[in-house]
Amino acid sequence: MTVLEVIQRSTEFLSRKGVDSPRLQAELLLAHVLRLQRMRLYLSFDRELTPAEQDAYRELVRRRGQREPLQHLVGSVCFCGLELAVNRQVLIPRPETELLAEAGWELLNRRAAAGAGSLRVLDWGTGSGCLAIAVAVHCPQAEITALDASSAALEVAAANVARHGLTPRVRLIQSDGFSSLGPAEKFDLILSNPPYIPTAEIAALQPEVRDFDPRCALDGGADGLDCYRRIAREACGHLRPGGQVALEFGDGQAEAVRRLLEEQKWIVEAVREDYTHRPRILIASQTLTNG
Repeated sequence: MTVLEVIQRSTEFLSRKGVDSPRLQAELLLAHVLRLQRMRLYLSFDRELTPAEQDAYRELVRRRGQREPLQHLVGSVCFCGLELAVNRQVLIPRPETELLAEAGWELLNRRAAAGAGSLRVLDWGTGSGCLAIAVAVHCPQAEITALDASSAALEVAAANVARHGLTPRVRLIQSDGFSSLGPAEKFDLILSNPPYIPTAEIAALQPEVRDFDPRCALDGGADGLDCYRRIAREACGHLRPGGQVALEFGDGQAEAVRRLLEEQKWIVEAVREDYTHRPRILIASQTLTNG
C-alpha cells in the first residue's frame, strides 16, 4: 500500500470517528511513523510502506480513532517553538498558553532592561514544565521555581527541563499550591495556568481532553475559580516589591477573576485576548502594598 493510499483510507476512517482535521491528523501520524517531515510525504506518495510500517501506522490510527490525543501518540508537543514530551500525567499545552509564556518573558525582560538584578519566577502548577522552560529560554536572567502537586507530572517536567539544558536554572518542587514554599521565598513574577473548568462541565468536554488529560489539571471546582481564590489570597506573600502575577483563565471568566483579585487588593493592570479575541490572560500587581 502506498503513502497516498494509506493517507486517504486513514482520513476516511478518522472522519467517521469524529476526529477534527482528519487529513492533517493522518499525515502527522504517518510522518511520525516514517520519521519524515510532514511536507516530505507529498514527495513520497508512490512509496510503498513495508508491512512493519503499515502495522505501526494502523495501530496509531486505531488509537487516534478512539480519540487518544495526537500528542500522546507521537509523545511530544511543540510549545513556543520548543519540543516537549507529554503523556497522560500532564495537561497538553494549548496554543493560548503560549501567550501567557510570552507575556511572562516580556514582563521579565522589561524589568531586566530597567536595571533589575536577579529575576525570580514562580510557575504555579507547572505540569509539563512548558511555561517554566519557555520563560527560561527567552529570559536568560531568570531563575525559575516550578511547583506541582503531582509527582508524576514533575517527572515529565524534569525530563523536559533536562532536554533543554535548563536544570541549573529551573528548580522543581512538589507542592500543593504555595504550601512547600518558605515565607522568605519571593518572586518578581508568578505565572499560572491553573485548572479552571467547572466540575459539572468536564463530562461535556471533547474526549481527547475529558478522557486523557489529568482531571486534576482540569477541575477548577464548582465554578472553576477555586485556584484563583487561592492565588488571590496567598500570592502576595510571595512577591517582591513591584512583583506581578500573570494568569490564564477560561472563556467567560475574565470579570470573575478580576473581581476575586480586586477583592484581595490586587491592581489589575491588563487583560489580554487570545488568538480568537477572547479575554484570556490577566496581569496584576500589589504595587501599593509592596511599596
